[in-house]
Amino acid sequence: MRRGIALLLGAVLAASPALPAHAHPDHPTPTATATVPAAEPVYGKGWRPRAAIGQGPRQEHSVAAVGHRVYLIGGIIPDAAGGVETTGRMEVYDTRRDTWSTVAPLPVPMNHPNVATVGGRIYVLGGLSGGASWQALRDSFVYDPRTDKWTPLPPMPAGIERGSAAMGVRGTKIYLAGGMRTLTPGPGGLQDTVDLVSSYDVATGRWERLPSLPQARDHVGGAVIGSTFYVLGGRDRGQVNVRDTVYALDLRARRWSERAPMPTARGGIAAAAVDGKIYTFGGEGRHDGTNPNTVFSETEAYDTAHDRWVRLAPMPVPRHGTAAVAVGGTIYIPGGGTAAGAAPVDVNDVYRPAAS
Repeated sequence: MRRGIALLLGAVLAASPALPAHAHPDHPTPTATATVPAAEPVYGKGWRPRAAIGQGPRQEHSVAAVGHRVYLIGGIIPDAAGGVETTGRMEVYDTRRDTWSTVAPLPVPMNHPNVATVGGRIYVLGGLSGGASWQALRDSFVYDPRTDKWTPLPPMPAGIERGSAAMGVRGTKIYLAGGMRTLTPGPGGLQDTVDLVSSYDVATGRWERLPSLPQARDHVGGAVIGSTFYVLGGRDRGQVNVRDTVYALDLRARRWSERAPMPTARGGIAAAAVDGKIYTFGGEGRHDGTNPNTVFSETEAYDTAHDRWVRLAPMPVPRHGTAAVAVGGTIYIPGGGTAAGAAPVDVNDVYRPAAS
């Protein structure tokens, strides 16, 4: 254990002071370059390809699982002008049949939506949207797969809205850590990262405030295992500020600690938990100044019981801006970008830890 830290819970939240936001000239201009690497992807060691996303490329989305189905929610897609646009489209992947279908779209288009599943229903608690500059939204909804309907929820309390937060669930509470209020794609784009930690109780509808993260983070991995909320990697106001930190919030004591760092510092990662381990995939950015637009293939797993990391077989198609979710011990990773900035693809890969 390295040093102390914190995350989310409480009554109606008061917003924490905004951190100064910085522009980064190295932030790439968004395009719709949906190209996968020229080399043929090499599968094996736990990796398998599955049916490509039915409606085409997607990036900066979220995923959720209900039963044997994976729901792909929001994000950005190529537009007719050769750029990208935010979408509310939701597609469903049937893990048993290897098929895609469309269902009712998110009522408000969002990228980087904050998504979690509780009691067989999918909750979306804010995200980002907009044109030239993506801004945080307070809009919140719950989706019932049985009726294929979205129901509006009261908006997030003013001052805590953000997208790209680390997410976790324990009981009836959804936890959110970090995120960003503003993301302006393109050279010099503003990236406003926050250290906010909060929780939403789906049973009572109450928001609570928890101790802030030790440092602000966005594009970060998150998971609750037992009574601990883990926040892994991410970045702080840009791809040149990616981090290897692992923060752990004791949800009973409401106290943060720092755990063994990630082997590879990166933001824009996907993360999913299986059997007490948190698996992290891909990502973007480099903090040593060599190439902030690096896209990673790294697959690294954190053993929460022993506080240690292990490197695993890399992603056959390196990606960032994707998302992961576990169904029956298999981790599903649809979409993402294969180049820095916006380069959405329709790739749909699965990783099975037991087969690696």
